[in-house]
Amino acid sequence: MNYEFSTKEELFKRVRPALRAKEVEFHRLGHSYIKDIDIWNYLIQEKWINGKNLMLSDIVNDIMHVDLQAIAEHIRGKISKSRREQYHDNNLEVI
Repeated sequence: MNYEFSTKEELFKRVRPALRAKEVEFHRLGHSYIKDIDIWNYLIQEKWINGKNLMLSDIVNDIMHVDLQAIAEHIRGKISKSRREQYHDNNLEVI
């Protein structure tokens, strides 16, 4: 059976059960901060960046065998590059 997807969103929806299964595995290992979208983004940005004609079975295999440490480092890298500012709440009353 040959699957073709016209958008990444279609592909994401198709492989989401595998992404969620991996998310649950990571949560069981004590990494509850990792979400299915983090796994997806890591694979899109790091593993499949130059991918052409990827097969659905290869994509699911990559999801199920993704390295926990690689995902954690990817997330930490994204956080360290994000802009952090002090939150100011004008409604905060101090006694």
